[in-house]
Amino acid sequence: MSRAWALLLAMLLATAVLHLFLPLSSLLELRAADPALATMLVTELRLPRTLLAAGYGAVLGMAGAALQAMFANPLASPDITGASSGAALGAVFGGYWLGMADPMVLAGFGAAGAILSLALLLVLAGRRSDTPTLLLAGLAIALAAGAGTSLLLALAPSPFAFYDAFDWLMGSFIDRSLPQAAAALVPAALACGLLTSRARALDLMALGEDAAAAAGYRPRRLAMEVVALSAIAVGACVSVCGAIGFVGLIAPFAARRLTRGHPGRALLPAAAIGAVLLLLADLIVRGGPAGRTIPVGVVTTVIGTPLFVWIVVTMRRAVTS
Repeated sequence: MSRAWALLLAMLLATAVLHLFLPLSSLLELRAADPALATMLVTELRLPRTLLAAGYGAVLGMAGAALQAMFANPLASPDITGASSGAALGAVFGGYWLGMADPMVLAGFGAAGAILSLALLLVLAGRRSDTPTLLLAGLAIALAAGAGTSLLLALAPSPFAFYDAFDWLMGSFIDRSLPQAAAALVPAALACGLLTSRARALDLMALGEDAAAAAGYRPRRLAMEVVALSAIAVGACVSVCGAIGFVGLIAPFAARRLTRGHPGRALLPAAAIGAVLLLLADLIVRGGPAGRTIPVGVVTTVIGTPLFVWIVVTMRRAVTS
């Protein structure tokens, strides 16, 4: 595990450096002509984008791993459970209806929307490992939140709200500032740090709620803490960068292979894998046709959908066999 962890960290560092400095040729040309402007380009435009892509990916990976451990279900990711859609609804309500422009305030609205969605999922899903119920409940919440978001944008005071929010809703790191990055990543980092402290409890939950209770943990309280912390982390990032799907599904899936099925130990590897995935997805977006902006959420969906189908089919075969 130590060798795999070192390799994963090296991959994350290399990907972040590539994301920050590519394309290198234009940066070198600008540095030769105007070093101050080149420095400003890196610090004011590229650095926030790199920080947000890495940080948001880490949040999705860790939140997905925590939710999967809590629900004892490999399909419990932030997008499938409706947390991302709920966060988008909260951010749209705060930004386009209440006119809130402060990034920290919008992060709070995003977190509130995600908390409400995950709390509703806890009520609707019932059993922790009941996959069909979880999928149906998550799908219902996501559809309802998506419809609510579209309705709020259609009826917003600004007639251009829908077009203005399109790129953001599909996921984008373009033209984000360092204050926006801080508004998303500072509360997300605090929430993820608290999630990490629950790693042992989540490992014990894999043995059953009775085993966790015998070790001194309170399963219901733990579930509420995991839901709230995951929602705060995801909601803060969604309010700045929009909803990005399937990273929270793919990263924990790969991390569990590294930790031999230990859900608590998978939190940090899932965060690193999520960061690498989202950095690579944004590099693909950056290499798209000139003048055409491809939302990063489209790239992650194209990659993640086949894996999602494969996981569902594999689980169905395991149940029926």
